[in-house]
Amino acid sequence: MSKLKKLKKIRIHREGTHILIGSALLLLLINAALYFGITCKIPFYVIATGSAVVYALMVNFFRCPIRLFGQNTEKIVVAPADGKIVVIEEVEENEYFHDRRLMVSIFMSIVNVHANWYPVDGKVKKVAHHNGNFLKAWLPKASTENERSTIVIETPEGVEILTRQIAGAVARRIVTYAEVGEECFIDEHMGFIKFGSRVDVYLPLGTEVCVEMGQLTTGNQTIIAKLK
Repeated sequence: MSKLKKLKKIRIHREGTHILIGSALLLLLINAALYFGITCKIPFYVIATGSAVVYALMVNFFRCPIRLFGQNTEKIVVAPADGKIVVIEEVEENEYFHDRRLMVSIFMSIVNVHANWYPVDGKVKKVAHHNGNFLKAWLPKASTENERSTIVIETPEGVEILTRQIAGAVARRIVTYAEVGEECFIDEHMGFIKFGSRVDVYLPLGTEVCVEMGQLTTGNQTIIAKLK
């Protein structure tokens, strides 16, 4: 029996809960010490304003909107992340397929939502984490040289899709929720990458690509390809 979809209805992603609580306490202590410790309040107002801006950016980074695809998912590949399409090309994939695949890459800037969604319905066949460098995520060699996690999913039609979470120059931690053998669905979270990073999707040759270079994507909403 297929397990039911488990929708992660999170406004602030769980990966950011402790960071946001700790940061809020620290900033409150700093600002309280300034307010009660100095006579001239101008430095306090400057620091308080800066603190508010920094904290707002942190909240924005860890936000996790509730999204449902709401359409037929058969043979559909949705964007696993918010960001911008930076690569659409045929490449040699040598970790799992060992043949040529169509790669679609999404670069996530620091202002994007950093939750990652499963791009297809199916069953997880492989999950692997690789240590590596922290080159700028948009560089071509980042796909194979940076720290990364690989998730291979087999769709109900028997098509295998490889998704790769890639750390960037700032990102230092990749979180992957996928586990080998479990069923996965569009609408579910696949993982989370902290700070600027990239997600690659490797598709069979002949797949119909539905996005173009430079196009902005919305995770779990934008259709990036249709499988044949």
